Amino acid sequence: MDTNGDDDFTFSRVSPPDSELVLEAKDLASHVNDISLEKDGLDHQSKSLKQVSPMEKTVGSLSFTVIDSSSSKKQSNDSSESLKTSAKKPIARTKVPYEKGYSPMDWMKLTRIHPDLAGLKGESNRRLISMDEVKKHRSGDSMWTVLKGRVYNIAPYMKFHPGGVDMLMKAVGRDGTFLFNKYHAWVNFEILIEKCLVGVLDDTKSKKQEA
Repeated sequence: MDTNGDDDFTFSRVSPPDSELVLEAKDLASHVNDISLEKDGLDHQSKSLKQVSPMEKTVGSLSFTVIDSSSSKKQSNDSSESLKTSAKKPIARTKVPYEKGYSPMDWMKLTRIHPDLAGLKGESNRRLISMDEVKKHRSGDSMWTVLKGRVYNIAPYMKFHPGGVDMLMKAVGRDGTFLFNKYHAWVNFEILIEKCLVGVLDDTKSKKQEA
């Protein structure tokens, strides 16, 4: 009879019961309350500018790393504040106070009662006008400008302009479409200065020169 098989033993480690694991966990938890973190040799004035290195701690068989994140949070807040400060603020358009009798309501009243704001003197406001002719009307009661292919005499509207006379003068005797779109793209000028219409820009000459 072969008895060699009876002498062959295999040993394995048996896990402790669940109750022992619970006791060990409770013991570790009780030690955590007694942990105190000390940092020697740190300058309080430079604390917010340096990142604190991780600290290794061991309780029983449990090892863990403690990191102070207060300085990183402060740095993050400082960086967000600097971004807000460096953000460009929109430039507000300068408005000139209205003189007495030159408010928007006064302008609307004037357009209803004035017989010839455009200074047509009986001519049609559908006539073709060359750019050379527009350049000749730059003073007095005859200040012409071009807005989207239409010619207007803006002399009567000068003192009613919210941005002042000087700003509006930049469009006199030339095509003011670019300036208008830059500052007042949302304004319906076709209604606002409808009674100032002189004619339609004749651009056939300029097109022939380009060809």
